[in-house]
Amino acid sequence: MLKTIRLTPEDVKHFVDVASKCDFDIDICYNRYVVDAKSFLGVYGLDFTKPLSVSYDGYNDKFEELLRQYAIAC
Repeated sequence: MLKTIRLTPEDVKHFVDVASKCDFDIDICYNRYVVDAKSFLGVYGLDFTKPLSVSYDGYNDKFEELLRQYAIAC
């Protein structure tokens, strides 16, 4: 699945904590960069002024709720 979100630097720890509990790979794509969504430093290094695309293959209730919380309309 592919979802578009917007994060702030303050959101990163919570986002990574929830993503880390998922048993499937989660990537954040920005321009030509792909970052592991379970990596605090990787996610924290992104440009938060732009929308981020989250790509994943799996399902977790808490992660889906998190994505809805940070979702933006494209």
